[in-house]
Amino acid sequence: MKLSYPTMEEQCLAAFKGGEKAFNVKMFSDEKNKIMHGRLVPGASIGYHVHQGNCEIIYILSGSGKALFDQKTTESLNPGDCLYCPEGHGHDLVNDGTEDLVFFAVVPVQ
Repeated sequence: MKLSYPTMEEQCLAAFKGGEKAFNVKMFSDEKNKIMHGRLVPGASIGYHVHQGNCEIIYILSGSGKALFDQKTTESLNPGDCLYCPEGHGHDLVNDGTEDLVFFAVVPVQ
């Protein structure tokens, strides 16, 4: 099944998970997965949250940012990096760069 993200409407989710500014996302969702093409403008973030009953995989396409993993480790993220947050663990995602942080994310639904 092909998902054509260029033709999908982008949603603007303000203060997503308590983050700053907005999370801009094109999303496909069914009973098994959420598959997202996300974008954070400079200074925007997805707030810290813990994954209960699922996990998340985030692959950075362009831009730069950082993630706080388990409120302990801050990791820099650049194109080609993949952030994996297993079930029971937490993270945020922050665009601390000067251009949009663009990423692809998958959250399996259990």
